[in-house]
Amino acid sequence: MNLRGATRVGPDAALIVFARAPVPGRVKTRLVPLLGKQGAARLYVQLLERTLRTALAARIGRVELYCSAGINSPYFRKIKKRFGIRLRPQGRGNLGDRMYRALRRHPGAVLIGSDCPALRPSDLRAALRALRAGADAVLSPAEDGGYPLIGLRRVSRRLFDGVSWGSARVLEQTRRRLARLGWRWTELRTLWDVDRPEDVARLRRSGLLSRARRPSATSRKRALP
Repeated sequence: MNLRGATRVGPDAALIVFARAPVPGRVKTRLVPLLGKQGAARLYVQLLERTLRTALAARIGRVELYCSAGINSPYFRKIKKRFGIRLRPQGRGNLGDRMYRALRRHPGAVLIGSDCPALRPSDLRAALRALRAGADAVLSPAEDGGYPLIGLRRVSRRLFDGVSWGSARVLEQTRRRLARLGWRWTELRTLWDVDRPEDVARLRRSGLLSRARRPSATSRKRALP
């Protein structure tokens, strides 16, 4: 395995969270027929805030929230104050373009999405351990054919170009690109995210959101629809 160009992973790696402003009708659109626009947006907020708590609990390094459509949303400003995290804009382009730019800024970083409630702090620590052990990349496969977590020791644009983002082929296409690059990678446990109506039913059964935070009298109104 040729590790020329590899970046040393320091003791405090960056943990990048990708998120969108929770505008009704623009997030979790596949769940709108089930939950309505407002309900889908409320669910997205719950998932994102659980993700941020998980990221902070992992204690693997600084947490940065990369925001789609910029960092000026009142919601993102509230999140910054509440969680004490740094905000960065995702910028333009498709998902691959935006992930590439974020990971290029932080070699040795772990990047996660905001809709995988099954993700645990231990998964994030395992990803960092894999990078420190010499893996060029680490992935958590998703049941739907994507991945909710990617960590990179070094970054190449070729890993992200031409990937069918949002399809069931993302993981397999990424594996092929890793092989062509000659990189060594590790895969962690398979996870599931919340995209379809059946995922909402699974989320309700799992109790993951209710265990993450007991609702107060004020927050009960914002509970899972």
